[in-house]
Amino acid sequence: MGDLYQKALRVASSLDVSTLKDSLVLYSVSYLPTQENRDNAFAYVAAHKGSGMIEHTPCGAKLLEMGLGSSGTSLSQDEVADVWKEASRRMIAAASGNVTAFVEGADKRSVFLSIELPGILNNPNITTINGMDKNEFASARGWI
Repeated sequence: MGDLYQKALRVASSLDVSTLKDSLVLYSVSYLPTQENRDNAFAYVAAHKGSGMIEHTPCGAKLLEMGLGSSGTSLSQDEVADVWKEASRRMIAAASGNVTAFVEGADKRSVFLSIELPGILNNPNITTINGMDKNEFASARGWI
């Protein structure tokens, strides 16, 4: 177990998570009753050539290959979350331009609100979320 966790953390902290300017798509489903945000994000990516999510980066693809995309892994939910949080933190730090976010009803414990949104707000290269000034987007939802 510890071995898989360590390997996954190494992948999350080293493999490529870069995306093209204006192409990053995020979604939040943690602690929510449905996968609607995820489904909408995948549909958006399918309809918008050049856009992509963490799953489409070399890092995300490798983590999925390692079994971290399903409940069938030997890792705990917290360990899986730690791995994806590290990959997400790095991806947000490398992103630029507009970020498309499917985050309706995001829970304060979610990766989006705990890792990604603070990273977006601190990244001067990311200017907008869903075409809206990133600070206005977050403020309008009571997140800042």
